[in-house]
Amino acid sequence: MKHKRPRALISWSSGKDSAFALHEIRRAGGFDVVGALTTITETFARVSIHGVRQEILQAQCEAAGLPQVIVPIPYPCPNTIYEARMGEAVARAVQDNITHMIFGDLFLAEIRAYREQKLAGTGITPVFPLWERPTMPLAHAMIDSGLEAYLATVDLKKLPGEFAGRKFDLQLLNDLPDGVDPCGENGEFHTCVVAGPFLSRRIAVSLGDCVERDGYAYCDLVMEKDVVG
Repeated sequence: MKHKRPRALISWSSGKDSAFALHEIRRAGGFDVVGALTTITETFARVSIHGVRQEILQAQCEAAGLPQVIVPIPYPCPNTIYEARMGEAVARAVQDNITHMIFGDLFLAEIRAYREQKLAGTGITPVFPLWERPTMPLAHAMIDSGLEAYLATVDLKKLPGEFAGRKFDLQLLNDLPDGVDPCGENGEFHTCVVAGPFLSRRIAVSLGDCVERDGYAYCDLVMEKDVVG
């Protein structure tokens, strides 16, 4: 009798780290990933923090073969509301016999500790497949795998605004200022994935307007509906 793999959700940000974590988990084959959990800011209908349009998120999940698990939050969102809604999502996952949640965190110990604390005793075990992988080799591994992504959000305290909308590629890695993590793990930038070995098709997007708000530069990625990806 074939051993049944534990059911897992992936914490899906729409960006490269969660996408590559999915890739690594699928390659290892130890989990049955049954859905992608994403927080959506209701006010803008966009992925929280990343600012990616919800229609692009939907296309990503369809191409990844992952049912969406949406956690809606307001803007601004007090931490109490965020934690309450995430708690509700975790409780529903437990009812669906999900036992693990996969995260794309790389090295921020306080973020990992927060996730472990919030999931402790819930019945959900966190999994960190990319944990403590050196980020420059990891960035190269992502690019070498065929991953394609664009910088959707840039922290203006750490990077000039013109980096918003740039492709995550070798040229970008060469152009990043000293002290900026090549994977943006310190929050320097957030990405939107449009292709890779974890997606069944490329998602055709064009670069829309770039705006600055609340200390961040956002590049609006727009789906090209008339282009077959």
